[in-house]
Amino acid sequence: MLGDYRITGRGAADIAASVERGIGTGALPPGHLLPPQRELATTLGVNPNTVAAAYRTLRERGLIETAGRRGSRVRHRPASTSRDDTIRVDVPPGARDISDGNPDPALLPPLGPALAATAARSAGAPVLYGTPPVSARLAAVSRTGLAADGVPEAPLTVTSGSLDAVERVLAAHLRPGDAVAVEDPGWGSLLDLVPALGLRPVPMAVDDEGPLPGDAERALERGARALVVTARAQNPTGAALTAGRAAALRAVLAAHPGVLLVEDDHGHHIVDLPLHTLTGVTRHWAFLRSAAKGYGPDLRVAVLTGDPLTIDRVAGRHRLGPGWVSHLLQETVAALWESGAVDPAAVAASYGSRREALRTALTERGLPARGRSGMNVWVPAPDETGAVARLLTAGWAVGPGARFRLASPPGIRLTVSRLTPADIPPLADAVAAALTPGAVRRYD
Repeated sequence: MLGDYRITGRGAADIAASVERGIGTGALPPGHLLPPQRELATTLGVNPNTVAAAYRTLRERGLIETAGRRGSRVRHRPASTSRDDTIRVDVPPGARDISDGNPDPALLPPLGPALAATAARSAGAPVLYGTPPVSARLAAVSRTGLAADGVPEAPLTVTSGSLDAVERVLAAHLRPGDAVAVEDPGWGSLLDLVPALGLRPVPMAVDDEGPLPGDAERALERGARALVVTARAQNPTGAALTAGRAAALRAVLAAHPGVLLVEDDHGHHIVDLPLHTLTGVTRHWAFLRSAAKGYGPDLRVAVLTGDPLTIDRVAGRHRLGPGWVSHLLQETVAALWESGAVDPAAVAASYGSRREALRTALTERGLPARGRSGMNVWVPAPDETGAVARLLTAGWAVGPGARFRLASPPGIRLTVSRLTPADIPPLADAVAAALTPGAVRRYD
């Protein structure tokens, strides 16, 4: 069963380390079946509970997975490995890269004035140990915006971007083995993070209005302890919660008040659709708003608000690690938000015109495409691998749908950020050539 590799150890930690070494060296390859716990215990001369504890540690670290009577196997992709590392497109010279999900640099504001003003203020009153971790200025401007969007008044903290916020919130409430309801297709980084924390992702199908209420309800009824939802500009489909969908999901959550809700509004200031928040229904909730898409991915700042216990746990654990997010960054983001350096309506209109032009062109060629908000268009593609390869040959690097999927049908993601009107027809032609009409799966 194990070939030439011999698992060793007398204690649970040593046994787990031995298995991890085998995985790291390739002696225990992905999908390899591990010995039954009692069999390995007999071989090693230890109590079966010791092997059970070792396997539990390996599962929590995302190295192995257990499927009941079918036994425990090495995961096909370690939980600490990003999908971008294993499902990637190498862009050859001369090809157009529309796979990366980046904003249009031309729509990002100049940071020089805000950074200079922040540096000048810092020179007069430098941030020292003991300073409150959240900038009063950022807190004030954030509270104004959150209140205007209907998010309940609650404590605030700041994290280093959206994913950092989600990780800290999940870690504050959940334990390895807990289930988390996630959008499918959904944000690849989140789909990587959940198993890396030792948690189990439970997929919820997504249409243009957000997660399907029936799927959300089934996930919660089956024991999911948390639900993560994207408010607007969902990645990769562009879905955005409507008032009706939000009401239906709030009703689902109201029947499960003990569930942790995490709501991500990373599309703030790049969409012109109103926010329909789900917050305020469950006892524990978190709402995050980052600066990455509207102001640049290197501004690693996200404002996080939520119920007092959640924010207290996140802020407390943050103090024991990095301590705080740089006030230089916090003050810079506050200055940008206050100054109106980005015109959200203009940015949303710019992304919207490119997105709608591409969707229209694809529709005219008989291809269904989704993209209600944000900077991406999602196109169903049953032969996903072939479509990506054919498009690369045609000079277009697109995002493989496998980066964003758990159980949902295959597809490809097209980022419109840097497309010009002249790019739309040849891109649509290339996509149509890569996806024969008879092979395209249509959404009802």
